Amino acid sequence: MRTIILSLLAIMMAAAARAEGASPVVVELYTSQGCSSCPPADAYMGELARRDDVIGLSFHVDYWDYIGWKDTFALPEAAERQRRYAERMNLRYVYTPQMVIGGRRQEVGSNRNAIETAIDYVRMMAPPVHIAFERNDDGSTGRLRLQGPPPAKPATVWLAEIDYRRRVRITRGENRSRELDYFNVVRRIRPLGTWEGGDARYDLDLAAIAAAGRDGCVVIVQEDGSAGPILGALRIDVSG
Repeated sequence: MRTIILSLLAIMMAAAARAEGASPVVVELYTSQGCSSCPPADAYMGELARRDDVIGLSFHVDYWDYIGWKDTFALPEAAERQRRYAERMNLRYVYTPQMVIGGRRQEVGSNRNAIETAIDYVRMMAPPVHIAFERNDDGSTGRLRLQGPPPAKPATVWLAEIDYRRRVRITRGENRSRELDYFNVVRRIRPLGTWEGGDARYDLDLAAIAAAGRDGCVVIVQEDGSAGPILGALRIDVSG
């Protein structure tokens, strides 16, 4: 009975957070084209990427490249980010597929039930950070604005540049002879600055991001560097 009551309470609080316009929950998938266990998680990310209450991001790691196929989307920064999460969450090792939810919880990337529960849990936190973006008249640039009370620790404002969907034919390694789809693939991630509360503004050059071949970008406000709780996020389509 207690479990049922807690579950109902979680659902009610999650619904309330959505009604109040809470920031979408960021779900990070750590994956690799050379990992035979990853395709189900990659397909699930395709579903998450279509949701309004979630911002799904695929971070491709490079530490499986030695087993026969070099991941065409792999970033050293992705593997380092994952290692930072492992240290913070007291995990003994990094692995794929892994999903990190809101910078607070982690689950095996194909465990849908556990991930949905974690999403509802993180949504209940309802971070008090407001993020807005206003395009300039030409649409090629704009200004990002953050507002909210000071976080417990200074937060980093990250900008992740993404490809919405890419299909890759894999000819070697564990997934050889397969053609796989990947969603919201992070092709570059960089810090815009540090936020310690109050009103802050950052200029974004959307034309430069589009010129690099990217479809969109995601702003992530994350406490304590690259492995702390995510306080808020916003996705932006570079084409307008």
